[in-house]
Amino acid sequence: MTPATHSTLFPQVPESADAVLDGLDPEQREVATALHGPVCVLAGAGTGKTRAITHRIAYGVRAGILQPASVLAVTFTQRAAGEMRGRLRQLGAGGVQARTFHSAALRQLQYFWPKAVGGDLPRLIDRKAQLVADAATRCRIRLDRTELRDVTSEIEWAKVTQTVPADYPAAVAKAQRDAPRDTAETGQVYAMYEQLKRERDLLDFEDVLLLTVGILQDRHDIAEQVRRQYQHFVVDEYQDVSPLQQRLLDLWLGDRDSLCVVGDASQTIYSFTGATPDYLLDFRTRHPHAAVVRLVRDYRSTPQVVHLANGLLAQARGRAADHRLELVSQRDPGPEPVLTEYGDEPTEAEGTARRIRDLIASGVPAGEIAVLYRVNAQSEIYEQALADAGVPYQLRGAERFFERREVREAGAALRSAARFGANDPLLDDVVDLPSQVRAVLSTKGWTTEPPAGSGAVRDRWESLAALVRLAEDLARVRPEATLADLVAELDERAAAQHAPTVQGVTLASLHAAKGLEWDAVFLVGLTEGTLPITYARTDEQIEEERRLLYVGITRARRHLSLSWALSRSPGGRAHREPSRFLRALRPGGAGPAARTVRAAGGAGRGAGPARARRARGPVRCRVCGTTLTIAGEMKLMRCEDCPSEMDEGLYGRLLEWRAGQARRLGQPDYCVFTEKTLIAIAETVPSTDAELAAIPGVGIRKLNRFGADVLAICAGEERADEDAGD
Repeated sequence: MTPATHSTLFPQVPESADAVLDGLDPEQREVATALHGPVCVLAGAGTGKTRAITHRIAYGVRAGILQPASVLAVTFTQRAAGEMRGRLRQLGAGGVQARTFHSAALRQLQYFWPKAVGGDLPRLIDRKAQLVADAATRCRIRLDRTELRDVTSEIEWAKVTQTVPADYPAAVAKAQRDAPRDTAETGQVYAMYEQLKRERDLLDFEDVLLLTVGILQDRHDIAEQVRRQYQHFVVDEYQDVSPLQQRLLDLWLGDRDSLCVVGDASQTIYSFTGATPDYLLDFRTRHPHAAVVRLVRDYRSTPQVVHLANGLLAQARGRAADHRLELVSQRDPGPEPVLTEYGDEPTEAEGTARRIRDLIASGVPAGEIAVLYRVNAQSEIYEQALADAGVPYQLRGAERFFERREVREAGAALRSAARFGANDPLLDDVVDLPSQVRAVLSTKGWTTEPPAGSGAVRDRWESLAALVRLAEDLARVRPEATLADLVAELDERAAAQHAPTVQGVTLASLHAAKGLEWDAVFLVGLTEGTLPITYARTDEQIEEERRLLYVGITRARRHLSLSWALSRSPGGRAHREPSRFLRALRPGGAGPAARTVRAAGGAGRGAGPARARRARGPVRCRVCGTTLTIAGEMKLMRCEDCPSEMDEGLYGRLLEWRAGQARRLGQPDYCVFTEKTLIAIAETVPSTDAELAAIPGVGIRKLNRFGADVLAICAGEERADEDAGD
């Protein structure tokens, strides 16, 4: 959908049922008014599916056709459920239940357990890892951290596909699943894991669904009670349901057909968790009289981005491809997507960082830019490159916003200030909401200017700054809003895990990016073996990798960049091939052509600083001579575990100088030089521009800006603070 604006963050409640339909396109209106019988909504990326289904529920409620308490809307993440609840509240349908499958099932399980089983419900564990580790130890099987994660994921897959431990090896073979380790051993650990749960009176999240299914199957009186409560169901992201979730949905429904499902088979990317698009694709078979509505008007992306996305799916094969939706952009034209070939991964990361810096300079907010990759291990080199370029970033998948200590403390302070109101001396003569919030947060150490440092200090400041921005948004559209209104909004968002935006370029995996969107998206590392990933071997697995790239492309509103590197490290053999999915998208291919660029320095092509690096050959450890491939080690020019010859005094002087520069520039410390770059300088003690430029992380721009200072410090000269770096 189009990006949220201040006027849509806190919209006015429609005055009537008919007013709920205002602003919907013809297909969205068709969804909103289809209130009876089974309904299947095939909704492409960016076509406003959440808008359509929330307006459908709200229209039914406001028209008196649906009773709010009788509607259950389910989706797959707390964030999506929270967004749905917020939209329904603003449309005047606040009494509707919008939950994830797990939270809806847990609520029912907690309520019916004493009646169906008796006693207290076993304790629910948040994470399985420790229990899986205990099970492996009991089985005398050693698992390292990676293996533990793999076995835990396999247990989760087995449970959502309703596979018991004894059947696990056969189920893996039947599904043509590429098991990460011996299936007999994994099955053994799985069986012991289940035994330990029984011994310790514990439940996991999959048990919540399994036990709810069991109770509803065995106790018809309880099933009927649930069906009397919920008579109308809406399921979002229906392409992602697992067999276990579908079984639960069938039990909720009984013999009724008051069901609306929404999905897009071309966005099925979670089959490794047990998700399958078959239930969406077979919906008309199971419900022959179902109404089917297709949403293909794309309000998110420009025609250029949509054209590329359509071209990618045009090459797809299989059931999902047979039901693909041809999107039609509703936006004004934008720039052509750019496909860029680099010589090596560091050059790709640096080139991406430069383009991001240029976009920010042109007016694109850092928070509206994302770098997306196939596996999380690819993030480090982009973290380094963005830090070197002075670009703030945030890693998606870190600690949840509302679980951060500083956010919880700030919430308590705001709640206290709202309770005391005018009697709080802190708020004397402070009238507007944003100023009140700034005053309250100042007691927690927050200042209007960001700190010079990076790491935890900067993260804390950014978290509190996000609360200030939320107050500004609320006050802009509701000038009469009070601290109590803001606290209520924060509580609602905390319950939904719907965090305000922390400013910074987002670094995320393609899987983690599902459901999100940005003005500019950089899809990086698009080589054979990475996308599609090496272990994707069957046609079905390859097609899921194609859909993953499709999801990445359709996250972009206006600017889209796709890139790959021909070798891993500078000077390495250029043996990599760009992803097969890009062939039809490049000039001369069978599909839509995007502009292709070969970046300077790429495998001997072009000129400039990147090519100069190419001529140096591989980066080798200064101590043991090993070829370095990890970004952090390449900056140090040695292996992490090789002995350091760092001049501690010089390192301390460099840190002090960096802190002064960061304060003067109003940037985090790492934007001047990262700590690894300073360590490399303190270890090599360069005496010339050439020696300093040879250290990864310096580069021409920083050499010109800071080189004289750094060389003077290395030579033991004193530098006056007032002229340092200017």
